[in-house]
Amino acid sequence: MTAIRYEHIKTCKQTGARLGIVHTPHGSFETPAFMPVGTQATVKTMSPEELKAMDAGIILSNTYHLWLRPGHDIVKEAGGLHKFMNWDRPILTDSGGFQVFSLSKFRTIEEEGVHFRHHLNGSKLFLSPEKATEIQNALGADIMMAFDECPPYPATYDYMKASVERTSRWAERCLNAHGRPHDQALFGIVQGGEFEALRKQSAKDLISMDFPGYAIGGLSVGESKEVMNEVLEFTTPLLPEDKPRYLMGVGSPRSLIDGAIRGVDMFDCVLPTRIARNGTLMTSKGRLVVRNATYKRDYGPIDENCTCYTCQNYSRAYIHHLIRADETFGLRLTSYHNLHFLLNMMEQVREAIRQDRLGDFRDEFFEQYGFNKPNAKNF
Repeated sequence: MTAIRYEHIKTCKQTGARLGIVHTPHGSFETPAFMPVGTQATVKTMSPEELKAMDAGIILSNTYHLWLRPGHDIVKEAGGLHKFMNWDRPILTDSGGFQVFSLSKFRTIEEEGVHFRHHLNGSKLFLSPEKATEIQNALGADIMMAFDECPPYPATYDYMKASVERTSRWAERCLNAHGRPHDQALFGIVQGGEFEALRKQSAKDLISMDFPGYAIGGLSVGESKEVMNEVLEFTTPLLPEDKPRYLMGVGSPRSLIDGAIRGVDMFDCVLPTRIARNGTLMTSKGRLVVRNATYKRDYGPIDENCTCYTCQNYSRAYIHHLIRADETFGLRLTSYHNLHFLLNMMEQVREAIRQDRLGDFRDEFFEQYGFNKPNAKNF
């Protein structure tokens, strides 16, 4: 028995996008789904109750950061991540690999694992497939990720080939070290950059190990949206139809819709909360930077078409003031709005799949959002 189960509900006749449900030990969530990121056992400025109010079905936490602070042993003693942060719905933890490769300037990759330095105090650290698995077993998330190498972009074919082969070997070691397969699902991560042959090899290696789910890594790392879509078009068909497919680190409205159309079930990204803290908001009519002076005397809502707590209670002028004054409440209001916007958009995506009209929805959304304008921002 595996810890999770993917239930396929419907395939959109217009696009081929999938509607499904992922069942986990802490409840089920519909897909395609966006997962808010709670890096350090909290989605920045948001309470678990607020996330439930906006119907977040699953959230993501970060293995690397929780390992360093407060320590996975403390989380385990507290009863696991769900109890520690008072969240009784599904949680996914990443392996920590992305942070090792992105936050540490000084690192050495060897077959056993990665030597690197703490991104805050410079102390020497080592992370291996076995250690990453041990940490995630202690955290107790419903879904955990195999430890992989996150190659630089761009990378040569030869470098990427060696990286893919190492990631496959590490994936097998993660499976062997996994101590809780009955209540924690371990996902493999398909790598290979832009190279179709390497994506095929990576997928073949991982599918042979029979993971309960598969992630697509190494995208949204600097490549164009056209390249990302092309890679998805030849990668997602390689993955089993009866298991969930997770595109890592993607959270712009355009990429979520494009990914769903290409067969992806799960997404995550810090984008909505990160840009919110700078006063940048997603609205039904496109990107709005509420920090700008033009909103100083604008007493309307952020988005007149939005039903979120922020838009129902506060004006652009008030939020402009809070952001300019560095008030925490302003960050809460903008973060709430952006998360609600994406979660609501994904519900619209799922409804469009039900109605076999996701292609039409995409065209209407892109037109209204302004993606069809010259030099349009991706978010």
